[in-house]
Amino acid sequence: MAIITNRPKGTQDVVPNEAYKWQTVEKCAADTAECYGFKEIRFPTFENTALFKRSVGDTTDVVQKEMYGVTAKSPANGKDPDDFTLRPEGTAGAARAAIENGLLNEALPQKVYYIISCFRHEKPQAGRLREFHQFGAEMYGSKDASADAEVIAMAKALLERLGLDNVDLFINSIGCPTCRAEYHKALKAYFESKKADLCPTCLDRLDRNPMRILDCKSPICQGIAADAPVILDFLCEECDHHFEKLKKYLTAMDIQFNINPKIVRGLDYYTKTVFEFITNDIGAQGTVCGGGRYDGLIEQLGGNPTPALGFAMGLERLIMTMESKGAEFAPAKKCDLYIASMGEAAQNKAIVLAKQLRDEGYFVEFDTMNRGLKPQMKYANKIGATFTIVLGDNELETSAAKLKNMATGEQTDITLGDGFIDAFSNAVVSEMFDGVMENFGN
Repeated sequence: MAIITNRPKGTQDVVPNEAYKWQTVEKCAADTAECYGFKEIRFPTFENTALFKRSVGDTTDVVQKEMYGVTAKSPANGKDPDDFTLRPEGTAGAARAAIENGLLNEALPQKVYYIISCFRHEKPQAGRLREFHQFGAEMYGSKDASADAEVIAMAKALLERLGLDNVDLFINSIGCPTCRAEYHKALKAYFESKKADLCPTCLDRLDRNPMRILDCKSPICQGIAADAPVILDFLCEECDHHFEKLKKYLTAMDIQFNINPKIVRGLDYYTKTVFEFITNDIGAQGTVCGGGRYDGLIEQLGGNPTPALGFAMGLERLIMTMESKGAEFAPAKKCDLYIASMGEAAQNKAIVLAKQLRDEGYFVEFDTMNRGLKPQMKYANKIGATFTIVLGDNELETSAAKLKNMATGEQTDITLGDGFIDAFSNAVVSEMFDGVMENFGN
């Protein structure tokens, strides 16, 4: 029978034998964030479209070309449908949630992290999907460069925990509205003389936001932008001082960095610090983390003026990079015990024993397919069960069975009565100890 439909273009399925990789990255991300004082926040998959137009910027590719609109099929109020958009990134939604739920009225700084899916209508390619996943972190309340250094240090710590120690950090400052106004004048004058060669999108950006031209993906526009004026030459005293302090803090923490004055990031809300972590291990889509400061966003969204900064990491790219480098993933949980049964009474006992052990946190399986004993043991071997027990009339009568270690073939007697859980726990501890000693000997 043919499948009714395939998954949408630009999306992917994560099947059980791959899910452990995602679980490794997600757990490591959450653990690292909590070490730095960040707490989880969750917010809707879709938001009012105005949120993204206001925050991301209507001159960005994200807003102009890539957002997915969501429209109710039949508006409940009988009027025009609400204008919603699937989130293309996490910062705007997190900021809206922080304002709306009063987080910024609590003790500052407020630190939050999230693991979310995002949606952008782009040309699918390796490391770039239409539905993708991000780990993001945001800090609200501090305007000091030490906060920038802390956020960058956390991103680096996560990359190192994942085994990605060959990733380069690039930093830049794109200034504040005051010094950026002068920079925009210089950029506009530069690009005006070359406007005949600019793509149509960049021609539109020339008057509205010439910095966006620096982020264009067109090779021609990239070539033109290579000789454009550099933002670092236009920083005001405050922004220059902030950038110098950041460099000092990173150096003190022994975090190596490169200054790249062409980094502007793709979204309009950034101010002052912007940064990227880039790897050469996965081809052209090598940016595994990007972020920076966005001191004006909270006020722009209706909150009180509040400095803020953060970053996001693409989980797909992290996993691709880990795979390319042979980094270790936490292994998928193995079946601790498979209980094979012969006959209805034995199956009933298997169900009871399985529940008892599962209540203690063990991974236990038993037959639900009405297989014979031999096929059951083949299945136990296929799923990698550490131990097996076979239950039949004799085992039920004596309330004892043989516990078999599937790796060594060794069998030991185990009670099926009141001491069953303790006896099995001791067997597991002994197996773990033998494994440790074997590794120690190697």
